[in-house]
Amino acid sequence: MAAEALARLEQPEAVGPWVHRYRLKLEDAPVARARLRDEEWREALGRFERVADWAALLEEELREAPWRAVLERWSARLAGGLAAAAFHGVIRTGHAVRALEKRKSRPRLEELAQGLAYWAARYQALPERRAAIATGRLPSQALLDVPFLPKEQRRGGFITDGLLALEGFPPFAEVADRADTTVDPSLFLSDLTRAFAAVLRDEAHDSGRVIAFVHAVTGPSAVRLLLPHVSTETARALLRYVWQAAAAVYSAFGRSPEPASLPSVPGIPDLVGRAVANGDEHAIKLTEACLREHASRPDPVYLEAIAQTLERIGSS
Repeated sequence: MAAEALARLEQPEAVGPWVHRYRLKLEDAPVARARLRDEEWREALGRFERVADWAALLEEELREAPWRAVLERWSARLAGGLAAAAFHGVIRTGHAVRALEKRKSRPRLEELAQGLAYWAARYQALPERRAAIATGRLPSQALLDVPFLPKEQRRGGFITDGLLALEGFPPFAEVADRADTTVDPSLFLSDLTRAFAAVLRDEAHDSGRVIAFVHAVTGPSAVRLLLPHVSTETARALLRYVWQAAAAVYSAFGRSPEPASLPSVPGIPDLVGRAVANGDEHAIKLTEACLREHASRPDPVYLEAIAQTLERIGSS
């Protein structure tokens, strides 16, 4: 993911050294257990011990059908669990899709299979109850009404653990209905990423939560990469659940806003250089996602979010 982001940041010379350093952190690839048949997929959702079985199934499908058809089928099936492993499944899928847009190859198809497999094996559905009245607002407006999980109910540990605490918090269940997914998808995602770039900027002083809010920007931005290749119905499902997942991060980790006191923000070339020097995969992916969102609908909040985050995370 970060290697593909570095290429998109026009830093090809940084890709090899970054991959060499990162591969030292990797464990051996999981081994397939048993063939996963398509009719068994629901029972295998969220079962990480079957991630290699998922990958084998998806690689087989990608050999037999166009990759866009496979993406459509599985994006629709997996949308409800988009929070999987703090958005990492959809983020990896998005980077793979963008690479395939540029050039189709066997390694890129295999990476798409791996992204979808991770999404499926880490599938995490959040509490959901249809609201009596759907407010139909943009995400930035709906975010104002997202209830904060009480401090005594919050959990430490990974982002996934923090989101699990929402199971015992009934006020969150109607959040998915609070944003209007019938608006222009590009506008919806711009509003969502801008809102969470502001949250990230203002929360970046707290190193314990900054990574959570990084994903609330990079996750929705990754969904943008899928939208040109899926149906309108699937796109709306993705918008609904990426909003819900980002709102879940806000509910589980957020607090009342404390606007940051910001120094002057460096220019884009300097931010890119700092991200490359930082070396952290989250810093690199955030920088690329924010610059892409900024190019779509310019707003200085994206640059401010990058600058604040680079001060708090990573360093190779």
